[in-house]
Amino acid sequence: MGYLISETTKEEREKIVAESLGNIAANCDGCMAGLAEMYQDYIDGRKELREINMEFNAGYIKGNDIPGSESSRGRMFCND
Repeated sequence: MGYLISETTKEEREKIVAESLGNIAANCDGCMAGLAEMYQDYIDGRKELREINMEFNAGYIKGNDIPGSESSRGRMFCND
């Protein structure tokens, strides 16, 4: 089975996201909900997984926001 929007139905995309997120151990409240919302455009057929993941990663490729950099140490991924 493929993962592209053109190769899947909405129901299949929902299952792909649910199964993928089920394999992630979220250690803080609200993390899973935020991740599920992030992939809604894929489920609805508006953006491919690759696009969503690239947009998410782009947030870390700006100056001091790079994970592991001096200014980002001590910050948690999941904080409200």
